[in-house]
Amino acid sequence: MTLTLVLIRHAKSSWDAPFSEDHARVLNTRGRAAAPVMGRWIAEKGYCPDQVLCSDAARTFETLALMLPEWPIRPQVLTLSPLYHASPTGMIDQLRKATGQTVALVGHNPGIGSLACGLLPTRPAHPRYADYPTCATAIIAFKTTEWSKIGAGQGTLVDFAIPADLMGRND
Repeated sequence: MTLTLVLIRHAKSSWDAPFSEDHARVLNTRGRAAAPVMGRWIAEKGYCPDQVLCSDAARTFETLALMLPEWPIRPQVLTLSPLYHASPTGMIDQLRKATGQTVALVGHNPGIGSLACGLLPTRPAHPRYADYPTCATAIIAFKTTEWSKIGAGQGTLVDFAIPADLMGRND
């Protein structure tokens, strides 16, 4: 038996109010269009999580809220303030407490992109994997039954997509 991580960066957020608090930023039009498309991709591929760990920032929670209707199951959702701009180590600390078999983690760059790279023994060929653009989603499997035992270089990339792959844009 393996564990599966669905690693999701929040969708494109708005900078319309550049002096507003970062934590409160919401998605822009492009982000609101991309999140359900990525949610549908997760469902169509059979990667729906049974538990979600989500940063408590507005843009991560909004991304998740737009994905949830696309999933045939309703996962347990934990909104966690330590995931707001967490480092890869901080994200792993939260993930090691997970209880689901397939767990989604919704977070922010640069931490989530670094985590996506660090969990794999080698970087995938996808040209956007390293910079992990908004709404990027990696599916990573681990050959363990306990989240407490995951670590650097132990994951296997099962799949990866970004909105441009599914929506036909080059951004």
